[in-house]
Order: sequence, then structure tokens, then C-alpha cells
Amino acid sequence: HDRSRPSLHPLILLISLQSYYNPFIIMSEDEGDDTKYIKLVSAEGLEFFVERSIAMAGSGTIRTTLEGQFKESLEGRISFPQISGYILERVARYLHYKAQHSQSTSRIPEFMIEPEIALELMIAAKYLDC
Repeated sequence: HDRSRPSLHPLILLISLQSYYNPFIIMSEDEGDDTKYIKLVSAEGLEFFVERSIAMAGSGTIRTTLEGQFKESLEGRISFPQISGYILERVARYLHYKAQHSQSTSRIPEFMIEPEIALELMIAAKYLDC
């Protein structure tokens, strides 16, 4: 276990523009519209729900996958066996951040990245075309 990173609890997380002040909301299995959200699954099996429109606008790789005739498109579930849960969580947060500030005309706040995860996050961002 890497002690330089906080551990993630195996929660299902939902990221939504509607939750500006608290972007991460625990979502029960019976909530939400299946077509509105997609599920991103990390190497450890952690699941992150992201609005489909936010994910498609923020990641070229996710957009291509969901627009194609792939199993992932039909199921609304994309597995990333090479991306750890901690990094995938940061990617999900960035997709939300990017959607919130994409039309901003004022100064955009900095998206904080811890130096110890910067390289791994850059690799994931390049792969996901964020």
C-alpha cells in the first residue's frame, strides 16, 4: 500500500454539474438515469459515475468509445485496468472542473495536482485525451 496517497473507500461516486459545491455524491443503485451517466471503473474495481455529456466533452478517448458500436457504449461502462482508482478519481474531478469552467470569462481557479501523482496523472490524461 502506497502511504504517499490517501486511500479510497470502495464507494460509488457521482459527478454532476448540478452539485457545484459538493461534486461527489454517493449514489444508490436505484437512483439516476442509466443513459445520463456512464460508469468509469478503475484497476481496483472502484466505480465512478460521470455525466455522459461531461465525460464525452472532456475526453476524446471516452467520446470515441461511447460514439462507437462498442460494448462499452451499449453498457455505459468503461473499464480502465491500467488506471488506479486514485488517478481515475482525479481524472473524474478534472472532467467536472473542465465542464464547470469551459465557458468562463473570468479567471479560472487552478486545478491542484499533488506533485507525487503528477507523472501518473499526465500519463492517464494523455491516454484519455483530456
